[in-house]
Amino acid sequence: MPERRPFVRLPTDVYPVNYGLCLKPDLIDFTFEGKLEAVVEVTQATNQIVMNCADIDIITASFAPEGGEEINATGFNYQNEDEKVTLSFPSALQKGSGTLKIDFVGELNDKMKGFYRSKYATPAGEIRYAAVTQFEATDARRAFPCWDEPAIKATFDITLIVPKDRVALSNMNVIDRKPYPDDENLVEVKFATTPIMSTYLVAFVIGEYDFVESQSSDGVTVRVYTPIGKAEQGKFALEVATKTLPFYKDYFNVPYPLPKIDLIAIADFAAGAMENWGLVTYRETALLIDPKNSCSSSRQWVALVVGHELAHQWFGNLVTMEWWTHLWLNEGFASWIEYLCVDHCFPEYDIWTQFVSADYTRALDLDALDNSHPIEVNVGHPSEVDEIFDAISYSKGASVIRMLHNYIGDEDFRKGMNAYLLKFQHKNASTEDLWDCLEQASGKPIAAVMSSWTKQMGFPIIVVDQEQQGDDRILKISQKKFCASGPHNGEDCPSWMVPISICTSEDPACTKLKVLLDRPETSITLNNISPDQWVKINPGTVGFYRIQYSSSMLESLLPGIRDLTLQPVDRLGLQNDLFSLSRAGMISTVEVLKLMEAFVNEPNYTVWSDLSCNLGVLSSLLSHTDFHEEIQEFIRDLFTPIGLKLGWDSRQGEGHLDALLRGLVLGKLGKAGHKPTLEEARRRFKDHVEGKQILSADLRSPVYLTVLKHGDSTTLDTMLKLHKQADMQEEKNRIERVLGAISAPDLIQKVLNFALSEEVRPQDTVSVIGGVAGSSKHGRKAAWKFVKDNWEELHNRYQGGFLISRLIKVNAPPVASANMSVQLVFFESHHAPAAERTVQQCCENILLNAAWLKRDADDIHQYLLQRKAPPV
Repeated sequence: MPERRPFVRLPTDVYPVNYGLCLKPDLIDFTFEGKLEAVVEVTQATNQIVMNCADIDIITASFAPEGGEEINATGFNYQNEDEKVTLSFPSALQKGSGTLKIDFVGELNDKMKGFYRSKYATPAGEIRYAAVTQFEATDARRAFPCWDEPAIKATFDITLIVPKDRVALSNMNVIDRKPYPDDENLVEVKFATTPIMSTYLVAFVIGEYDFVESQSSDGVTVRVYTPIGKAEQGKFALEVATKTLPFYKDYFNVPYPLPKIDLIAIADFAAGAMENWGLVTYRETALLIDPKNSCSSSRQWVALVVGHELAHQWFGNLVTMEWWTHLWLNEGFASWIEYLCVDHCFPEYDIWTQFVSADYTRALDLDALDNSHPIEVNVGHPSEVDEIFDAISYSKGASVIRMLHNYIGDEDFRKGMNAYLLKFQHKNASTEDLWDCLEQASGKPIAAVMSSWTKQMGFPIIVVDQEQQGDDRILKISQKKFCASGPHNGEDCPSWMVPISICTSEDPACTKLKVLLDRPETSITLNNISPDQWVKINPGTVGFYRIQYSSSMLESLLPGIRDLTLQPVDRLGLQNDLFSLSRAGMISTVEVLKLMEAFVNEPNYTVWSDLSCNLGVLSSLLSHTDFHEEIQEFIRDLFTPIGLKLGWDSRQGEGHLDALLRGLVLGKLGKAGHKPTLEEARRRFKDHVEGKQILSADLRSPVYLTVLKHGDSTTLDTMLKLHKQADMQEEKNRIERVLGAISAPDLIQKVLNFALSEEVRPQDTVSVIGGVAGSSKHGRKAAWKFVKDNWEELHNRYQGGFLISRLIKVNAPPVASANMSVQLVFFESHHAPAAERTVQQCCENILLNAAWLKRDADDIHQYLLQRKAPPV
């Protein structure tokens, strides 16, 4: 691994109090001119000022002490590696207040970071560009020279000089708009002064947009900006935002601090969304909903992302992390509370159960690897920040906050949150500051408990055994680190402070006892429990750990899956734990297959979704064996009964979750080659293409996937035509994600070439390639070769941002092949600093899967064969 670069934060002898910033972008030549007039404070005499600056040319710079003579800078020394510039002055700047003036020019780049250009088509089909920003984590320095660190907060007065027929937006409301003296086609738009804030949250957008507007019950003006002609599609997000702001105001007991908030859809956008204060930017698919063309999962996604970004207006924007080391707190917290918010707005989504399969199990899987990392990572150089925007920061972060909330209780949690926000508003705070506030509110040892979860990577497996003594049940509980390769048996085994809850069959939804396991093992007595009752650890699947029950305890729990007496989230958790134990070699995979067959009566969408995921993992693991067809048959058998029950068309009185379940089941059956599903999908696809009967949005993904998986070049051409005609980004993305399912080698190549074409937006190329890599053994080989052949272009396109990590993740083969080492050698010569950890995680997964296959392949094969054997 390359050495970590030495990294030094900016000196503190000069700091900004207010930035007066005027920018004039040129949307034809893709350049911009800027003027900065910053009020600064000199804390000790110095003849230089060090600031962050990247890809910007400074033309002139001067400093005027308050009431004194202006001094011109005599030199600009750029340290490009460190993205800094040093301004030198001929004499020392004395202690006190002054004004720093800098004139500069920059480029509106096409890298989706800093101040960049975003391509869009007018309704008439003309190609134009908007100028937009993305500054988190360290890219404000690409738009203007600044002190680009989260703790160096200041106020901002922003003016934009823009074509008069364009919309210009920034964090605050417009206070003045007047003709620009030098050019009658331009206007000068001036925005109100912002509160004290960090540079990474500053934002401006110049482009053509429509909007819908509303007022939240607490008087905040909310607007959702959409592409021209699509204002209708902003209504759903507007509804969610206007409901959400008062919810957070009430939850935190702190009002939203700005007069307005805008939510805007940006065509080219690398992340899902960005929480800029008062001007939140989104990918189109994370904001726009069209009642006719948007599926249920898209509505849910929009609701979650809006809830996430609005939570940051308090947690992150009003109170900001002191340094990127605490990024996890910012993101983990928002990733937890977005669910609280959606649950408030849409109780029918059963969103907390979905949290377990979307975030909690995902984080457990990643965190069981040796190449995981602690939630809290010391970050230095900007290139290291991108690396931690991952499932550990977001999903594990959210999972441990959910565990913490459950441990503290909602009332004390809110009390502590309110104290934290009031104490640190307009300032910066560290993780420890939050623990202190929650500790004071709850009287529980929060810092001690939580640091065991944030400062060390991994999590425990809780091993449980029991014996009956008269009317009492004695539980023996112990912990050790869980590793994806099996339990940690070393000497120096880490341990955790584990909040453990216990319930019994008497009331599966209610916790009978809570204990804090703060040592390697302990015994617990449960009183008045008859021998025929079962005992379950971790009801609600809230604690961030896996469980290994003694075989008799497990036996007694399993009927609860078949007869549905266990809560859905616990049926899911039990199955997921066992699946994970089988991968780690602690039980046989055959045990899990037998368990999966007990889900015949399962009604819950999220439980099916998790089963489906795990079967997908098995299916891709077995794609290298000669009994891949047998596992497809197993999947068909498992999903057929629920498929028949649901049918193809929604019935009166069905809701959101039924729609999600139908899409999931039909897609699974279609992909696994279930004949009746395939025939019906083909029939409906034909009607859809011919315009006879348009497919409902919820059926499109499963139908597209099914016909492509079993389709030919005509099918692919038809899909590409649908892609071209689609007016909505969501529909384009839906098609892009399934194109890789096509199976003929020449067509796979066609799909890969399409991924890099003009037809696909840069941020979506990754999902097209990922679709190819995830669909078959051949697809995976082809996708990997394609990434290698086009590495320069791909790497240049994403410039080491987190999309590179995603690209590598989706292309990793499940099992070591002969060319495995070749792949690693490739990364030795092609550095992607933001993705080093991802590369190592992928290699580790490959080795784990190889061991798993070697260990269990024969048993699985035997089981799948004898399942079908006629009874003797």
